[in-house]
Amino acid sequence: MVLLLLVDLDPDLGALRLLGGFFVLRTVVGTAPAPAKPLPTLAQAYEGTAEDDGDPMTFRVQKVATALQAPEVRIAASVAHLGLAARLWSATLGCAALYGRTPDLDPRLVRWDADGRAPDDLWLMEVRPLPGDAATLVDVVLHGHLEPLAATLRARYRLAEGLLWGNAGSALAGAGRELDRWARANGRTDTADRACALTAELFTHPLLRETGTLTGTSFRRRSCCLYYRVPGGGVCGDCCFTRPPTA
Repeated sequence: MVLLLLVDLDPDLGALRLLGGFFVLRTVVGTAPAPAKPLPTLAQAYEGTAEDDGDPMTFRVQKVATALQAPEVRIAASVAHLGLAARLWSATLGCAALYGRTPDLDPRLVRWDADGRAPDDLWLMEVRPLPGDAATLVDVVLHGHLEPLAATLRARYRLAEGLLWGNAGSALAGAGRELDRWARANGRTDTADRACALTAELFTHPLLRETGTLTGTSFRRRSCCLYYRVPGGGVCGDCCFTRPPTA
């Protein structure tokens, strides 16, 4: 059993900044600066109901397609999905491991800059503390985000359901592995143990259980994100392929 001292979430989720990159979640609380431009919520992105003239999900996929020179737009859709899934898992798992709590990431509270650079730029408009257990993370990330996101991308880009849930598993394993690495390097074995336990428990969920094999912090997925098909692309470290498939 991993014992954890619960700590209140600070308004700016400052502990996440120690982890950097995919873990940081900007907040708009009190005197904290707001986004420099109006941004759609993730709920609007999933539903295609953004208030401006463009559709943020389509815009993001096209931006990724241009950056990768992807020969098919569905490859870019998969890569965009993987990036957003990684951001969501990293922020919630990081909070759960560091604070013992996680913020409510209701898609209506999270604003997204679809034109931002990787990792995806997310802004949380209100910090509502929730428990940091696996069941809560399932509700917050799997049901709150990854199910509606997958439905949108399947409908628009004909992405296979197994590919999308494989991306979700890969993103979760990557977040757990990076959190474990940081925590052990900084003498935070309690945080590392908490992150590993949560990650392992999350992989028992039916939507993630068959996505791959988790061994410690190592993960081998049973699907491919299609990145090998971009010019100069290869297989990812957790890919089901050991070398890029031939046509």
